[in-house]
Amino acid sequence: MRGPMFRGKGERPMDNDTPATQAPRPDADTAGARIDIVSDAICPWCYIGKRQLERALAILGQEGLRFSVHWNPFQLNPDMPREGCDRAEYRARKFGGPEQAAALDRRITEAAAAVGLGFRTDLMTRTPNTIDAHRLIWFAGQHGDQDAVMEAVFKACFIQGRDIGDAAVLADCAAEAGLPRHEAAAFLAGDLAAAEMRAADQAARQAGVNGVPSFFLDGYFLFSGAMPAETIAEALRRARAVLQGQRSG
Repeated sequence: MRGPMFRGKGERPMDNDTPATQAPRPDADTAGARIDIVSDAICPWCYIGKRQLERALAILGQEGLRFSVHWNPFQLNPDMPREGCDRAEYRARKFGGPEQAAALDRRITEAAAAVGLGFRTDLMTRTPNTIDAHRLIWFAGQHGDQDAVMEAVFKACFIQGRDIGDAAVLADCAAEAGLPRHEAAAFLAGDLAAAEMRAADQAARQAGVNGVPSFFLDGYFLFSGAMPAETIAEALRRARAVLQGQRSG
């Protein structure tokens, strides 16, 4: 269950030509085709960033450029109890009071609306531990469509206000994404891949990730944050050209 090997944030595609992983080097046609996103399922900016990335990939697709997208774990609240906690109380403590937390929710909801997402933070009553959500996303990568499961988990959390720390909710997300619900439920009932998810989280931190979403291309750090689609497209376009030049040079 080995994940990608991320380079430190100080390294850019133009810095050197050391392979990002121990896998065979990609040729010039495939270099710069793998996007890795480090994210947390409870991060609203990660959902907004997903929409911006989708728009960017549509722009690049019109130019004949294709990419694969892979989701990688990061826990914003790694010490959260496994059962989660009351969202209102937690956010009031974290952000300095209920008024500040409500103001942040309004800002996030407005940003989400700008990319066509109807966030319902008023329905969100729990702040979950996301380790099982990350396990499910990993499971989807082994057995189905990881991106579809990521979408279903984000939707359950931010649009439906469901508790994505609940295994039954996560099994529903798997089914919505086309995976057999009973298989997902059986997987979630165990602890397989939990240690690997925590190790991947630590690997991302050691590479310099301290906020999400963070985007990598062939293991090279590109940027963090929910950037506009045009900005993402240009960053991918330029980095891919550099990587392909390195591979063919």
